[in-house]
Amino acid sequence: MRKPLAALSADDRALLRKRLRTPFLTFLALLALLAINVTLGATLPFAQVWIVELAVVAVMVALILLVSMEVIHEPPLIRLFSGLGFFWVAILVGMTLTDYLGR
Repeated sequence: MRKPLAALSADDRALLRKRLRTPFLTFLALLALLAINVTLGATLPFAQVWIVELAVVAVMVALILLVSMEVIHEPPLIRLFSGLGFFWVAILVGMTLTDYLGR
């Protein structure tokens, strides 16, 4: 029995590699950013480490929004509303955290 990739032609395999390159690199970048965030949270190297952690999370959100959700290929109006949607979710999470931490 032949393996599925062996049944593909060389051109098909090259096309498959080309199309899977961006999602794979995005996955590796997200894992690296997660490792940075976990390391910073576990070691607390300085007092204002939360600023760096927020920047790392912002980069992760931007990667997910632009690459995984493929917003980068959409018209500007769709990009605007998807960014506003993420901003709105951030406001809601911030208000919830303010409620919990304020009690």
